[in-house]
Amino acid sequence: MTTNGATVAASLESVQTRIARAARDAGREPAAITLVAVSKAHEVEAIESALRAGHRHFGENRVQEAHGKWPDLRARHPGVVLHLIGPLQTNKVRAALALFDIIETLDRPKLAHALAAEMTASGRRVPCLVEVNVGEETQKAGILPADLPQFLTLCQGELDLPVVGLMCIPPHDDPPAPHFALLAKLAARHRLAEVSMGMSGDFEDAVALGATSVRVGSAIFGPRTAP
Repeated sequence: MTTNGATVAASLESVQTRIARAARDAGREPAAITLVAVSKAHEVEAIESALRAGHRHFGENRVQEAHGKWPDLRARHPGVVLHLIGPLQTNKVRAALALFDIIETLDRPKLAHALAAEMTASGRRVPCLVEVNVGEETQKAGILPADLPQFLTLCQGELDLPVVGLMCIPPHDDPPAPHFALLAKLAARHRLAEVSMGMSGDFEDAVALGATSVRVGSAIFGPRTAP
């Protein structure tokens, strides 16, 4: 089912209002938090509604899906900042760096090496966030908190990658707040300015605990409309 443009615009405004309220309640400036509208698996018409409403930060999970939507959308709507928020295969690094403006899922040494090599070859340096497995879940991607110092030494020191922050996806069945607090603490410890955490069900908690960006999909676009 397609979400109509008026609904998307109203939902976007509602989420922005809630972010601003959560920020003020935490003694923060609302402008310090970036709303990344998660457009993965949503139709171009719905995304265009958000663009017409003035929104410019969007998140996509898959390189191929994003490549099918965003070149044309960008041609019509300048100023888009596109975040890769899903897993990145090393064989898709070249395409990802050509399309995305921020890579939020740097999660293993092999990917770090591939990104560094392609940034050197292309001359395009795209800011990266390290995905931290804050719940230490065996089935989930991400750097374990205990391994983060060594991984940052590799990325920032040996490979000279532009690592600007951390991101996380807390365990589905856990209260998110302790995981958000941990990520913010790790970012502060390593002097990383960007903290990407919080989704449709918990972004206000993330804002209260120091998120600089939140990734919100269904609260803006409704249920996903594509596989």
